[in-house]
Amino acid sequence: MLRTQPTRSAFSEPWFKACNEGRLLIQRCESCGHHQFYPRIVCRNCGAAEPAWVEASGKGLIVSFTVVRRPISEAYAAPYVVALVDLEEGPRMMGNIVSAPLEGLGIGMAVSLQFESWGDDVALPVFTLLNTSQPS
Repeated sequence: MLRTQPTRSAFSEPWFKACNEGRLLIQRCESCGHHQFYPRIVCRNCGAAEPAWVEASGKGLIVSFTVVRRPISEAYAAPYVVALVDLEEGPRMMGNIVSAPLEGLGIGMAVSLQFESWGDDVALPVFTLLNTSQPS
């Protein structure tokens, strides 16, 4: 069974292309320097038009997470973790935490980005723990 595929548009295509190349793009306003994710046509900080695409480090900290124990369909093997991650550049991003023990996860833990195939022609970002120790 196939997972739900993301909706693509001419506006989002640079993001999907970069993901397929193993790179995460976020936007940076050329007027005020604010970084943002998800992509928008204007800066959410100052309203300037057409923020530029820039490559993000892919590193961040878990600020919230939940363990999904009941899958939404057969295409999603449970249990899995959905987390909110604050990227080093500032934006908050939602994604799965993969290859991590469910009982060992905690708020403030450092994560790093990798990409996972989501279908025939799309890879999407997921996060892995940078270490397995609890934050101090």
